[in-house]
Amino acid sequence: MPVGAVAQRPPWRTDVGIAGRGLVVIPTYNEAASIVAVVRGALDAGDAYDVLVVDDASPDGTGALADDLATDSARVHVLHRPAKDGLGAAYRAGLGWGLDRGFEALAEMDADGSHDPADLPSLFHALGGADLVIGSRYVPGGHVVAWPWHRRVLSEGGNRYVHALTGLHVRDATSGFRAFRRPVLSAIGLAVIESDGYAFQLETALRAWRAGFRLVEIPITFTERREGTSKLSRTVVAEAVWRVTRWGLAGPRGPTQVHPASVAAAPGAPDAPG
Repeated sequence: MPVGAVAQRPPWRTDVGIAGRGLVVIPTYNEAASIVAVVRGALDAGDAYDVLVVDDASPDGTGALADDLATDSARVHVLHRPAKDGLGAAYRAGLGWGLDRGFEALAEMDADGSHDPADLPSLFHALGGADLVIGSRYVPGGHVVAWPWHRRVLSEGGNRYVHALTGLHVRDATSGFRAFRRPVLSAIGLAVIESDGYAFQLETALRAWRAGFRLVEIPITFTERREGTSKLSRTVVAEAVWRVTRWGLAGPRGPTQVHPASVAAAPGAPDAPG
């Protein structure tokens, strides 16, 4: 497979595909209606990872519910932030928390129930052959349920725009359901990630790809939230558009070599150089 190529794979087994424990980072703001079911679903899906809820001082009591879950299970942790400060900032804080505590596999998942916790084992196990695994709505086997037509058009159009401007060969670069190997986050540097909104997902995927890490997409079913309100706004969309334009103009349009910390650089790997 050429440097920077993106593979598509079916779901794997239910164990974490690398040595060490995993962490599922769930950012929250006013998700009291769904957070308990989401966290319990993640715990029930497997026992090889912990869950971290990153709450931005939700006025609806989401943080208190997360604290109760942490009291009931040693695998649940809560990071309370003083105010609502954007999705990107929440993920930087949560992923950084996991890196500081030695987790080797770190996943992202929405708190609104649109991501099925039962897919977590497949994401984690796929890290045995990838550096960044993206749960994709747009690869064969992926689905979107109960989404308004304009959201689907916006999402698919946005992904086509990302590909056209940057060359990133990912069908669902905006997906917030994904898992990283620790070396990826260490190499791209959380501190230099600029995006605050949903562009965080685009930026991390683009930085990982340009750095020479292997990206894999596996199919998921995305279901529109049943409770609460979407955090997507015109400001968030505008940020993504101008940042993608800037990234595309700045280049490069792909990696020049496999990153030495990539699974593709391991001795005997199919894509290993030499």
